[in-house]
Amino acid sequence: MSDLSKEKLYKVLLAPRVTEKSTRVGESSNQYVFQVTVDSTKADIKGAVEMLFGVNVESVTTVNVKGKTKAFRQRTGKRSDWKKAYVRIQADQVIDLLEGGEAA
Repeated sequence: MSDLSKEKLYKVLLAPRVTEKSTRVGESSNQYVFQVTVDSTKADIKGAVEMLFGVNVESVTTVNVKGKTKAFRQRTGKRSDWKKAYVRIQADQVIDLLEGGEAA
């Protein structure tokens, strides 16, 4: 793997999505949800998760989320579109998203 592709893989994952739905999905089917760049592919996401967390990825599902139209005073605006990825890893592996220890 060249240095250029490693740099690209480091920029693919933007942030983990920690919501009630993502927590429920994670507990039931060993999946994790990440916000990723809009132009990333499933192969890019798989490579980034395997490289950063040292786990074996079984599958990746992506969803393009459309930005909402919001009104503020008399003006309307639109939030940016973004992409999220559901990443399923092997059953015996875990990704520690807290990295600081136990949550209070």
